[in-house]
Amino acid sequence: MELMKFDKIAFVATDVPEAQEALKTLTDRYGNAAPAEADVFVALGGDGLMLQTLHKHMHRGIPIYGMNRGSVGFLMNEYKPDHLRERLEAAEIARLHPLRAHATLANGSEHQALAINEVSLLRETAQAAKIRISIDGKVRMAELSCDGVLVATPAGSTAYNLSAQGPIIPIDAALLALTPISAFRPRRWRGALLSHRAKVRFEILEADKRPVSAVADHREFRDVVDVRVEEDPSIDLLMMFDEGHSLDERILTEQFLF
Repeated sequence: MELMKFDKIAFVATDVPEAQEALKTLTDRYGNAAPAEADVFVALGGDGLMLQTLHKHMHRGIPIYGMNRGSVGFLMNEYKPDHLRERLEAAEIARLHPLRAHATLANGSEHQALAINEVSLLRETAQAAKIRISIDGKVRMAELSCDGVLVATPAGSTAYNLSAQGPIIPIDAALLALTPISAFRPRRWRGALLSHRAKVRFEILEADKRPVSAVADHREFRDVVDVRVEEDPSIDLLMMFDEGHSLDERILTEQFLF
């Protein structure tokens, strides 16, 4: 397989001193291409910056390589200023598809948003949310009483989904995680694994009394009454990882951490 060439690198960085220092070092050494002309984006920061960069350039099909200048950095590679082009050319590429959420609000307005990690429904008040869940047009749970519920991609399965006790999904698995957040009734329900082609619908019950918001990664819609979620296979997200440190390897490793 012929190696990809990356002559025009565009750097993006957070405002933290470590990221800004790395930006100066790398720009001095490799230049900094205009985003419109870039062959690759290199994000200097944490997972938040990686998600922001993926969202901003989602429709361009340009690979994004992250170097950790933040805190967790699960989606990032180790920061090293040397031999960057060689690392890019040898990197493994994970091809992902985002979730598309269609939300109908109590006022009748309709909205759409894309999510790389997850689409979450969350109660807005002290009242527990009551949500009906349908999969591919069939009601699977007539009423879930909970703090919320989410649908996560494999890439997002180690984020909020994992904190909610959801399953970790291998990056190449054609699956989505449907995970409750503090389920009250049925108390023992722990969620489900769905086909990546599944069409998920959430209907908010007693929406006036128990308002719910929907969040697609960082975009929030308040007072939703109906939310439909499905994968959008028309959009390719290309994330780059150093050879031997692929996202699939990281997800596997995460399952053996205690």
